[in-house]
Amino acid sequence: MPTYERQTRIEAPLEDVWAFHSRVTGLEGVTPTWMGLTVESVVGPDGEPDPGVLEAGSRVTLSTRPFDVGPRQRWTSVITERERTDGTAYFRDEMTDGPFERWVHTHAFYGDGDETLLRDRVEYELPFGPLGRAATPFSRVGFEAMFRARHRLTKEKLE
Repeated sequence: MPTYERQTRIEAPLEDVWAFHSRVTGLEGVTPTWMGLTVESVVGPDGEPDPGVLEAGSRVTLSTRPFDVGPRQRWTSVITERERTDGTAYFRDEMTDGPFERWVHTHAFYGDGDETLLRDRVEYELPFGPLGRAATPFSRVGFEAMFRARHRLTKEKLE
């Protein structure tokens, strides 16, 4: 399966970076405005609407309309794993409905004193079978723009 990875050092302690990314407001804060993000709903693992923290089992439904072009694209992801240990933390979300054939995004955080290494890893498959596989090498351009912006915005919000 194709993968995309990006990592950035954030000049903020692990606890701050982890707390920021553990809330839907963190997702909103690191999504570039050109994506036209709207969070449609957030439901916690117990069915609670708008939980404070995105725990394993939380479901996020959103829509995007990049550059205000074309119809809005709906996307639903579920937080499938979430773990915090001494010096590291991660959570994983998997798309259950949306524009990709498959999307598994692991957000990992590694504490290093007053800094944190942020690492995003996405395993994905584009739709449309053979056509999607042929287009996969070109998908990196979109991922680079999106994740470069996400990491830059994380630094701006937390440093």
